[in-house]
Amino acid sequence: MSEAKQSDPQRVTIAITLLALGPFGFGYFLSYFFRAVNAVVAPDLVKEMGLKPDELGLLTAAYLGAFAIFQLPLGILLDRYGPRRVQSGLLTVAAGGALLFALSTNAMALTVARALIGLGFAGGLMAGFKAVVIWVPPPRRALANALVMSAGAIGLLVSTAPMEVAIQAYGWRNVFFVLSGITMLAAITVFVFVPERGVATNGERLGRQIAELGRIFRDRAFWALAPVLATTAGSHIAIQTLWAGHWFRDVAGLGRMDAAGMLFLMAFAFFVGILLSGAIADWFVRRGTSVLTVMFGFLAIFLASQVGIVLGFTERYAMAVTWIAFGLSGHVSVLAYPWFSTHFGAELSGRAHTAINLLLFACAFFIQYAIGAIISNFVPIAGGGYGVEAYQMALGVFLGVQMAALLWYLLNISVFLKPRSVDAR
Repeated sequence: MSEAKQSDPQRVTIAITLLALGPFGFGYFLSYFFRAVNAVVAPDLVKEMGLKPDELGLLTAAYLGAFAIFQLPLGILLDRYGPRRVQSGLLTVAAGGALLFALSTNAMALTVARALIGLGFAGGLMAGFKAVVIWVPPPRRALANALVMSAGAIGLLVSTAPMEVAIQAYGWRNVFFVLSGITMLAAITVFVFVPERGVATNGERLGRQIAELGRIFRDRAFWALAPVLATTAGSHIAIQTLWAGHWFRDVAGLGRMDAAGMLFLMAFAFFVGILLSGAIADWFVRRGTSVLTVMFGFLAIFLASQVGIVLGFTERYAMAVTWIAFGLSGHVSVLAYPWFSTHFGAELSGRAHTAINLLLFACAFFIQYAIGAIISNFVPIAGGGYGVEAYQMALGVFLGVQMAALLWYLLNISVFLKPRSVDAR
């Protein structure tokens, strides 16, 4: 790859996409697949092991908890050793977790396995974003990030109706045996095929790299943005990767295949939304508009969709429009990542990204578990599910939290008008 191509601010070349970003995209494909697969496999786990909503929420959220805990060490490792070596090692851990999940016979073993899978995929998106910072010029990073994220959206698609078909044909345990092998193959692919490129650390010692996290956590702009990013993205992850499937079955009264079909439709909307938002952000940013302005436009759609969900729109057309809008706009936090990488600089980009990711996935972990805990306080309806009131309470609480976080951002918006806060242009 010539130096000219590397420095051209208007080109994200095919070589970069295939060699430097492609394997990370595949890793993120698997990351999102495993993150969302419990929305489909949950009925089998509940039937086989008698799980209650709070147990299912904790089991599924274990992925998110381990994912969140590892974010700060991950940022340091990415900035120090680069995404190639870090991601290949983590994917090996994820393969082991998938194997343990296939062999598990009780809730505790499943929870530990999910945690290992979450730990192994902790670098799924951040490694890709770090590769973007290394290989792609700043004006095109929003688009390049969207390309990496689109692979995750495809993973979300495959985790819905196609996964349901595979489970029905081969059983969930056999499917997870195969997934373990595929994940190990992904680890080998990243290590063997991704080109190496030096990561600039300015000779910093590890202790100083850790200490510089304080610079991120003392930044006022970080704390103005972090709550709204963490609560909105956390709610999206918690709902789409588990509770949406239960909503379709309990509130809308859909069967397993119909519910999986709706999840597939949401996942396709997620895929379209990622590419659409990346292209729209790319267009506006190159013409002088802040990437954060574009992000908050999508955020308005996301919050409006949740109002319809909380109100319990179950008429076929209204339900489809509401959940499609939810899937289309739920990824909006990704548009802030190029802003963070510019605001803190390339050398701190990995730590800045993973600092916000820590808060985001900690929120997702808490919300996914708390929704199940709230629902468990209601009396089950006939057939073992829960009524619309349970979901209105659980989802309504976290819609209110997101609105409060948005208000906090608006109260602190003056931080972004100061000269130090440079938009991702």
